[in-house]
Amino acid sequence: MNGKSFLVDLTRCTACRGCQVACKQWKKLPAEKTTNWGSYQNPKDLSSKTIRLVRFSEIMDNGTLRWLFFPEQCRHCVDAPCSTVPDNPKAIIHDPETGAVVYTELTAKEDGEAIRMACPYDIPRIDPETKVVNKCDMCIDRVRAGKLPACVQACPTGTMNFGDREDMLKLAQERLSAAKKKFPKAELVDPDETRVIFLAAVDPASYYEYLSSDASDVMPDSLTRKQFLAKLGKPIRSMNS
Repeated sequence: MNGKSFLVDLTRCTACRGCQVACKQWKKLPAEKTTNWGSYQNPKDLSSKTIRLVRFSEIMDNGTLRWLFFPEQCRHCVDAPCSTVPDNPKAIIHDPETGAVVYTELTAKEDGEAIRMACPYDIPRIDPETKVVNKCDMCIDRVRAGKLPACVQACPTGTMNFGDREDMLKLAQERLSAAKKKFPKAELVDPDETRVIFLAAVDPASYYEYLSSDASDVMPDSLTRKQFLAKLGKPIRSMNS
């Protein structure tokens, strides 16, 4: 398998949010009005205007309070479940050169909610006014021009890494081996299924419920994605199928 991949080393993230700001700037996405909701994380969730978000989590680790930081983005799945939903095949493009999963404005149709429900990582968001579905597109314009994605370019700690998939998988194994010396439970999250590979120091669920695809079957309202899509008469492929 060729194309590009990210390695996101969560053991190095300091929540500086440089990647979050760089994404906004490059994509010319507007700021959002937010309110204090009891966390340093801001805004509270992804939206059509915030397609990259550094999530904050506090856990107790062997009696020690620890911060966990998770810069969330589209995973650019190798076999993207969301691409099975639209009736129009031009609505979601799987770029053959990079592997990027790119949405177009044709996504702003009746299938918008189904596209979000199909995602094992709960990434796509619908603009309430335009109804366009938005998410990270791997900065495909920059990548095609030989540049790094804006988030990677802005990262000062080595958390964000990007390059040919083989190189990133090799780097992921090297970083994992090094991380296990300090974090014995460190693991790579869904490296075979996605092009955005996260290195987690602890259980992925401690960072956020949708860091891995393990939570992909059950939605907050207890309706499974398969049940939802069945109601719409839409086929859906599992990440494990």
